[in-house]
Amino acid sequence: MSTKPSSIITASKIDGLPNIPLSYSVANSQASASQLIYSLFPEWAPARGGRGLKFVRFTDGITNTLLKCFHNPPEGIASPEARRIEDDESVLLRAYGRDTSILIDRERECASHLLLSRFNLAPELLARFANGLLYRYVPGRVCSVQELADPATSKAIATRLGEWHGVLPTSTTPPPSPASSSSASSSEPDVTLWTVLQKWIFAIPSETDEGKARKESLQEEYEKLLAGTDDGGYGLKGLDGGVGLVMGHCDLLSGNVIILPQEGGLSPPPDAARRVHFIDYEYSAPCERAFELANHFSEWGGFECDYNRLPTRSARREFISAYLSSFELHRSGATAAAISTGQIDDLMNEVELFRGLPGFYWGVWALIQATISQIDFDYASYAEVRLAEYWAWKEAFEGRAVNTPREQKWSQE
Repeated sequence: MSTKPSSIITASKIDGLPNIPLSYSVANSQASASQLIYSLFPEWAPARGGRGLKFVRFTDGITNTLLKCFHNPPEGIASPEARRIEDDESVLLRAYGRDTSILIDRERECASHLLLSRFNLAPELLARFANGLLYRYVPGRVCSVQELADPATSKAIATRLGEWHGVLPTSTTPPPSPASSSSASSSEPDVTLWTVLQKWIFAIPSETDEGKARKESLQEEYEKLLAGTDDGGYGLKGLDGGVGLVMGHCDLLSGNVIILPQEGGLSPPPDAARRVHFIDYEYSAPCERAFELANHFSEWGGFECDYNRLPTRSARREFISAYLSSFELHRSGATAAAISTGQIDDLMNEVELFRGLPGFYWGVWALIQATISQIDFDYASYAEVRLAEYWAWKEAFEGRAVNTPREQKWSQE
């Protein structure tokens, strides 16, 4: 895919990333998207002898607009070859939702994407524009919610996640080479899961008495999550199994997992290992690895929060075993990593303690989205459902009997 960028493109503040001074418009989708793509690849435009563009709209997310934009293949070629050309000459356009900068640091998102690219864990970031990003397309298909429970897919996700946590530094300023990195940091980064969560709580509307009381209640809970058990808290902050914080994806739902084509085409050998790729890094931040795992397990229920789909203890154990093998392998650089039952048990226990935090995290997020988003999604109701998960966890943590469907499913062997 050749690149002859338009003269309107300037250098971004981040790592010389091209910056296109144009915007994407939902109301004028194809025209605005075409203008952005042709600014980066003017030779694709019919006026320059190109074959024009086609668009595929992805609708798996609930905050951004995602378009696959591809250069039309030449006429008269066979379908397999046309598909290969489409994939080779495709760009993903992701436009931010309205006012999402309240929730997401877009400068940090770009830095995270560039860092991941250095470690071959993200597609090449091609350019920024006024309200989004352009990056290379990853051939494959989006994982469904149901497929998260498929053993081959689950193992592939665990293996990829172990690689992420094993090789990525927690700073978005990368070391001179991937080989000199370390997953653990000697000092806590400026931005972490906890600083992001605090920023979100501060952003919760509090104009009404009810809003003010809720904000104060959530702030109190946040402080308990940070405090140690000896100080009357829950002791989650810093519960990292001795490995330090890892660079988390922090939004590993099914729509952000791409199942890659398998070698062997449509009928690969039965023992062929499934491979996956993760996309969308806007929430990526250093975190305790147990949060990342608990958060991913909560996504088995999908946006509908169908708790019957959540992984049982045995399914979580299989996932954690594969994750730890990959994590230790990539962290040490060895050719093989032996994982003990004790290591699995320890991380299982950490995930148990973190199982309520995803509900708190996304509940706070949804309270803000309910006031800013134009997307047709009931964020207010979603916030209540997710926060209820946290309150149930808190009751169980404090030793009270809890019989919610989620807690019941979570305890199943």
